[in-house]
Amino acid sequence: MSLIVQISDPHFGTERPDVVAALQDAIVGLRPDLVILSGDVTQRARHRQFTAARRFVDGYERPTLVIPGNHDVPLFNLFARVLDPFGAYRRAFGDDLEPEFDNGHVLAIGVNTVRPSRHKDGAVSDEQIERVCRRLARAREEQLRIVVTHQPVHVIREKDIANLLVNHERAIAAWAAAGADLVLGGHIHLPYVRPLDTEKHRLANPLWAVQAGTAVSRRIREGIGNSFHVIRHEAPRDRGACVVEQWDYGEGERRFVAGVTTQIRLGRFGQQPSPTGSAPT
Repeated sequence: MSLIVQISDPHFGTERPDVVAALQDAIVGLRPDLVILSGDVTQRARHRQFTAARRFVDGYERPTLVIPGNHDVPLFNLFARVLDPFGAYRRAFGDDLEPEFDNGHVLAIGVNTVRPSRHKDGAVSDEQIERVCRRLARAREEQLRIVVTHQPVHVIREKDIANLLVNHERAIAAWAAAGADLVLGGHIHLPYVRPLDTEKHRLANPLWAVQAGTAVSRRIREGIGNSFHVIRHEAPRDRGACVVEQWDYGEGERRFVAGVTTQIRLGRFGQQPSPTGSAPT
């Protein structure tokens, strides 16, 4: 059994200390094979915010794949935004803005969708799409295949359409055909799991969007609290299964607890994916 934790949009600089401690305790207890941090690590890309984020990641001592979000480039320092937009990020998390993780059971591919000139809007280029496809082509049959972006490739509210990743339709079609299973994202602080292969938009293979809420920030929206995802995958014999659990912070308990669960049958093993549980519509 492989276990992956997805956290997103912690916005260090606006973090809630009790929630940070609870999240670190949860990760330590779960002992995931991989933690994925899908962007907006900081609130304003300041050195002390990246230092706090780095301290948090180092504290749970698990492999971690991190990609930047639009908040991880300077907003007010126009000189740095133009000449070295990812400078502070690189000092905290290294030079690779599109990291990969491959342990034989899980393949996760990071995509840097941040465009400093666009402010908050993200994009994926044709070159990035093709790079991901080439990497997916080398995946093992039994691996869970994950692509990580910051901005969403699918939204469920009309007001979030403006936040969609630019060029997302081409990316979805190409990555589904190349055998991806999940596209993980953040940005809009709304957790949900949705199929991308639908009657309206047919794809070559099933592909699912997994959108995370804000993990530890006080910048919650519309009363949607702090949360993260746990993804479980059993290496298949005759079929594959992926289970996505939403873990929510309980204000009374001051800890994260498992909530909504979505079970997915991986289509490339001859089974159509099917959600179960009480995922919101």
